[in-house]
Amino acid sequence: MKFPAVVNFAPEAGSVELREVSRPEPGDQDVILAVEAVGVCGSDLHQWHSSHSWPVNYPVVLGHEFGGAIAAVGREVKGWSEGDRAVSETAAVINPDSPLTRAGLYNLDPNRKGFGYGVDGAMTRFVRVPSRCLHRVPAKLAMEEAALTEPCCVAYNAVINNASIKPGDRVLVLGPGPIGILCAAMARLAGAEVALVGLERDRVRLEIAAKAYGCEIIIGDATAWAEERDGLGADGIIDAAGASVALKIALELVRPNGWISKVGWGPQPLNFSLDPLVQKNIRLQGSFSHNWPVWERVLALLASGQLDVKAVTGGIWGLENWHEAFEKMHSGAIVKAVLKPV
Repeated sequence: MKFPAVVNFAPEAGSVELREVSRPEPGDQDVILAVEAVGVCGSDLHQWHSSHSWPVNYPVVLGHEFGGAIAAVGREVKGWSEGDRAVSETAAVINPDSPLTRAGLYNLDPNRKGFGYGVDGAMTRFVRVPSRCLHRVPAKLAMEEAALTEPCCVAYNAVINNASIKPGDRVLVLGPGPIGILCAAMARLAGAEVALVGLERDRVRLEIAAKAYGCEIIIGDATAWAEERDGLGADGIIDAAGASVALKIALELVRPNGWISKVGWGPQPLNFSLDPLVQKNIRLQGSFSHNWPVWERVLALLASGQLDVKAVTGGIWGLENWHEAFEKMHSGAIVKAVLKPV
């Protein structure tokens, strides 16, 4: 039996369409998840526009933010049964013998391949998932919210694990995309005063973030806010924009002995001096993906209501209307779109 799927079929811009795919069979250590909700990520849009900077195994079903109920269980899988509600991490393929994997940092394994670019993702009815990737969805958490665990984990890792926030810090977040807004939410949970910075075209998303998470919003130059307390700059900057100019701005606005957590991707060359990094004694930290303990902590935050993603969910679309959902996100009219395969 065939099922519809949103497939990225070639490297050229616009090479995404709805195709029919077969239901996968589980390997010995896999489950088949019946997808109930799948979030649209900026990386899905990048592959749609061919503006990405990572290798893709074409053709591939998109979607790496997802949750559902287990429909089949491989014969060696333990602790999971048909009907269990689960979300999945993104590291679909890893080297179990890698020193990084053995240290619990499989997200940094050079052999890692993720759903939606390395292997088939979840913008379809059924997806094959290694059981090691699964996390239980708390009973009181709606699947449409649980499906957004993954971007929340990206933000948690960038803000809580890879930054140095103390309560009362003043933190600038550059870039009001989904990850930037969730980073602002995490920084607020950590006790920081937060300003989210964007452009005029980002006004809708900025206002959503301000209302949902209590952060200040800045359109354009954030110098005055950064220097408001003592003239020395913000305690920390989260670069969720990725463009080279964002890192240049971060170096200008962070205070001496401050920190920058860079989570945004961008292929452009820097074309500016990194001397301020040295002169100011700044700690510049990259942040990529997430691992098991991050997922468990974020699910606890979502289930407790401390982190609410309903405010950033701009709508739910059927799989057949994927193009409208992608366009809504790309235009900035909404923060996150969620697709429902059934």
